[in-house]
Amino acid sequence: MDEKAEYLTKEKFEELSKELEELRTTKRKEVAESLEYAKSLGDLSENAEYHEAREMQANIEDRIAKLEAMLKSAVIMSNTHSEVIGIGTTVNLQKVKDGSSVKYKIVGSEESNPADSKLSIHSPLGSSLIGKKKGDLLKVTTPGGIIDYKVISIE
Repeated sequence: MDEKAEYLTKEKFEELSKELEELRTTKRKEVAESLEYAKSLGDLSENAEYHEAREMQANIEDRIAKLEAMLKSAVIMSNTHSEVIGIGTTVNLQKVKDGSSVKYKIVGSEESNPADSKLSIHSPLGSSLIGKKKGDLLKVTTPGGIIDYKVISIE
C-alpha cells in the first residue's frame, strides 16, 4: 500500500471532482465579485467585507490545492467482492468477548466516517483488518483497551 496515495471509491472520487469544479468556477467567481464590491466601498484597511472576502478566497484556494493534490494521487478502489479484506470491502466482525457484531466498510482517509460505519485504512481497526480473511481472529489496541475480533464475512 502506497502511503502517499489517497485511496478513494469511485463515488468519492466523482464527488470530490465535482466539488473541485464547483470551487474553480462558481465559488471563485463569487469571491471575485465580493472582492470587487468590497473594494468599491473605499478604505481597505478598515473594510470588514474586504477582509472577509480575502479570507474566503484564501480558504477556497487552499481547498482547491488540497483537492487537486488528492485527486492527482488518487487510487480508485473498486467494490469488487473479495475473500481478503481491502479498501472498498465491507466486513462483518464479531467481538469475541461478548458476541456482538459490527459491520464496517474499509475506505481511504478522506471517506472515513465511523458514525456511518466507514473505517479509514489508517485507523487502528482498519489497518488491522487489511489482508484478513473470513474466520481470522485479530487483536486491536484501542484507547479503551485491547479488543479481540473474529471476521464473520467479507462483502
